[in-house]
Amino acid sequence: MELITQLRAVRSRYEEISLRLQDPAAISDNARYRALMKDYKNLTPIVEAYDAYCAAERAFEEARSLLETSGIDAELRELAQTEYSENRDAMAQLNKRLKLLLLPRDENDDRSVIIEIRGGAGGEEAALFAHSLFRMYTIYAESRGWRHEVLSVNETELGGMKEVSFSIEGEGVYSRMKFESGVHRVQRVPETETQGRVHTSTVTVAVMPEAEEVEVEINPADLKIDTFRSSGAGGQHINKTSSAIRVTHLPTGMVVECQDERSQYKNKDKALKVLRSRLLAQKQAEYNSEIAEKRRSQVGTGDRSERIRTYNFPQGRLTDHRIGLTLYKLNTVMNGVLDEVIDALCAADQAERLKASAEE
Repeated sequence: MELITQLRAVRSRYEEISLRLQDPAAISDNARYRALMKDYKNLTPIVEAYDAYCAAERAFEEARSLLETSGIDAELRELAQTEYSENRDAMAQLNKRLKLLLLPRDENDDRSVIIEIRGGAGGEEAALFAHSLFRMYTIYAESRGWRHEVLSVNETELGGMKEVSFSIEGEGVYSRMKFESGVHRVQRVPETETQGRVHTSTVTVAVMPEAEEVEVEINPADLKIDTFRSSGAGGQHINKTSSAIRVTHLPTGMVVECQDERSQYKNKDKALKVLRSRLLAQKQAEYNSEIAEKRRSQVGTGDRSERIRTYNFPQGRLTDHRIGLTLYKLNTVMNGVLDEVIDALCAADQAERLKASAEE
């Protein structure tokens, strides 16, 4: 009964927003209109599922009433029995879906993200795997129609990445990419290994929701901005101008470097973009102990003992340790086919939240 009460309230809110979206005053106020459209879009799947549930319930009751009627012929009874069974099953499925849809949403799920990948334990091999993860994520982003842009990168002479920061922009990016935060462990024979021994290395991945400028105000007086010459692997100069930017946020000690662009102004904009997202993540962590714990694990030391996932190349195996998922299709995953892994993580997260909701 409580579920039906919630759904009726959602429908009432949905109809109210629908009317307000037709109000010229709302249409002329861009910020207000965007906020209303966001709410309307979030409520639409709930209302559609509720309507489908009501339709199935009506058909179910009609079939049950018919089955309870005496004297109907065998053909009509068989038809009614089919309707009864099909709509009973549909109601059960829709009930489950509605419970999921009514779970509190992560307010960041619709956001774009900034991802930071850093080589951990393993030296050059860790840097090479950091590049492999960067490639995997960007291919995955392209497959979903998302846009990505490198914000900062520190490359090695062998083509690895000591660290790389990049943005992925699109609808619902954070809702899927947030599960990638943590320590990723790789087991493989490095190209530099002459005796064919398998080495273990680690890479840390931090996924942060992208912050809007209005959400995180940065006082220019709190910033120390240094310029230096952009350099490539091994110190090779990319250009002779001091276009690279190092931004230090004095109150927190956060440091962001960006040298990907030849323009000093573009590098500064990108560095501030990363800084805002880091500050937003820190702000959220201060008010939520769970997020604080998650954030600490995201920017961990990269020690081999910490891990969320293992990539074992000799066995062609990927194992996600959080949910006990093992797939023997590592090459496919490394080529950006990540949906099977992420779908499993989303399902596990939903199941855990449903369980917690039922226990409250």
